[in-house]
Amino acid sequence: MSRVMTLATGIFCLATAVSHAQTDIEFTLDWKFEGPSAGYFAAVDNGHFADAGLNVTISAGQGSRDAMPKVATGAFPFGFADINSLAVFLDENPGAPITAVMMVYDKPPFAVVGRSSLGVNEPKDLEGRILGAPPPDGAWAQFPAFASANSLDVDKIVIEPVGFPTREPSLAEGIVDAVTGYSFSSFLNLVRLGVPEDDISVILMADHGLELYGNAIIVNTDFAAANPEIVKGFIRAVIAGWRDVIADPAAGAAMVVARNPAADLDLERWRLQLAIDANVLTDYVKQNGMGGIDAARFERSLAQLRENREFIVEMDAGLYFTDAYLPDSAERMVQ
Repeated sequence: MSRVMTLATGIFCLATAVSHAQTDIEFTLDWKFEGPSAGYFAAVDNGHFADAGLNVTISAGQGSRDAMPKVATGAFPFGFADINSLAVFLDENPGAPITAVMMVYDKPPFAVVGRSSLGVNEPKDLEGRILGAPPPDGAWAQFPAFASANSLDVDKIVIEPVGFPTREPSLAEGIVDAVTGYSFSSFLNLVRLGVPEDDISVILMADHGLELYGNAIIVNTDFAAANPEIVKGFIRAVIAGWRDVIADPAAGAAMVVARNPAADLDLERWRLQLAIDANVLTDYVKQNGMGGIDAARFERSLAQLRENREFIVEMDAGLYFTDAYLPDSAERMVQ
C-alpha cells in the first residue's frame, strides 16, 4: 500500500473515530428501577442517547432528597427529582447550582390511598380516621396544602407515622384507614398484598385542588452553562425514549426487568401504564408536548408550596425551572 493510501486510510479512521466519539454522562434516578423509569432505558436501548453523542449510565436512587445533592455537587450532571423538593432544597442550600430543565410528571403522583371498606373514598372521609404517613414521604409533605384545598379539619385526623416498608401492609391489615404515597406504587403494593382492586381508593391530590407539578429532569447549572448542546441532546433523547414506551409499554417494562431481574414484568408494565395515564400523558402534554410547564399554573403551585412550609429565601420560579434547553413544541409531541 502506498504512503499516500496509508495516510488517507489513517485520516479516514481518525475522522470515523471522532464522529463516533461519545460523551460519558451519569444520570441518577430518584428511586429504584421500576416501570416509570422505562423511558430512560428506552433512550439507551433504542439509541436515542447515542444519536445525541452520549453514553449514559443510569443509576438507581433513594428519593428526590438523595438525587439532588448528587447533581448539585456535580457528581451527576443530570438527575430525576420532584420539583417541589427542589424548591425546598434550594431554600435550604441557597445558590446551589441546580435547576429543572424538563418536566416529566405534568401531574404529580402524590396521593392519599385508602380503602372503600374502611370508609375512605374522598378527602373528607379522612376526618375521624387514621392516616398513615412516612415522615420523609413526598406526598405527606404536600398534605397541608391538600388539607387546605379540601377544607379538612386536620384536628379530626389521627396521623400515624409509618415507615416505607410498613406503609401499605398497615393499610392492608386495617391498622390505618389510608396512607400517603405515590399513586401507582401504593396501589400496586396493595394489590400484591391481596387487597381487591375495587377496594382501593386512590385520591390523587392533583385531582383535588393541588396544582403542583411533579418529577422533572434536573441538571447541574454549571455543567449546563458549559455544555448547552449536551443538555439539549439529553432532553431530546429522553423525550424520544418516553415516546417509545408510551407507544409500547410492554417493551418498556421488559427493559426495566432486564436491569432489575427481581421485578415482575406484568407488574412493571402496569406500573408504567398507570404513570403514563395519570402523570405523564395529560391533556396539557397532549396539546403542548412533553417537557414544558404553564407559567401561571407554576406560580399558583408555588403559592401552595408556601402552605406546606415557611420559605426563608424569596421564592422565584426562575430558580426552579428553565425552558432554555427544550426543543420547540413540535419536537416535544409524544403521541
